[in-house]
Amino acid sequence: MKFRNGLDSLLRPEDSVLVLIDHQPYQLSNLNSHEPTMVINNSAALAKTAKAFNVPTILTSVVAAQGGDIFPQITDVFPGQEIIDRTFVNTWEDKPTVDAVKATGRKQLIIAGLWTEVCVAMPAIQAAGEGWDVTVITDASGGTSVEAHEVAIQRMIAAGVNMMTWMALASEWQRDWARTEHLVELLEVMKQHGGGSSIAYMWEQQLLNTPVPGSAG
Repeated sequence: MKFRNGLDSLLRPEDSVLVLIDHQPYQLSNLNSHEPTMVINNSAALAKTAKAFNVPTILTSVVAAQGGDIFPQITDVFPGQEIIDRTFVNTWEDKPTVDAVKATGRKQLIIAGLWTEVCVAMPAIQAAGEGWDVTVITDASGGTSVEAHEVAIQRMIAAGVNMMTWMALASEWQRDWARTEHLVELLEVMKQHGGGSSIAYMWEQQLLNTPVPGSAG
């Protein structure tokens, strides 16, 4: 297997395309690898981060009439965007979805979805085998059990797929704090979804804007 290392292996927003797969109520109802609220938070954060960096994002569901619509926390980020509803379990066998990805001209394929062991693993493994540079965002995905999620990750790593979390991805896209073109939007995502890091940032801003008390006379 070719090792994924070196500067060129790091993800760049101008080369990335994001596919969010099956973040739907049916899948969420049997999500047992993570606390469901965290997956909703992280998938929304991932969607907003992609939008902040102008990364094309494909939204796809599977048989939405039975499984439910994609979470509004995601669709509200892309108002009016078409959602590709599939019958294929494996997204990479669904021609409209693959065509939408190819139309972006990007080769760094980023995937998150429910469930990790099914609807994430299959397209990630197939796309990696076809030469795509595939990254799975593990904390915006989840499986039917901790074991199912972790075994799926091991299986994908063995197939050459890269693993990251949404905050690591955001940091890799930003890369340099001197790059300010997306900084305001990124910091807003961090404030909304970054947990303790967001609270620490807001505290830092509070301290920086608090006048120093005068010395006692």
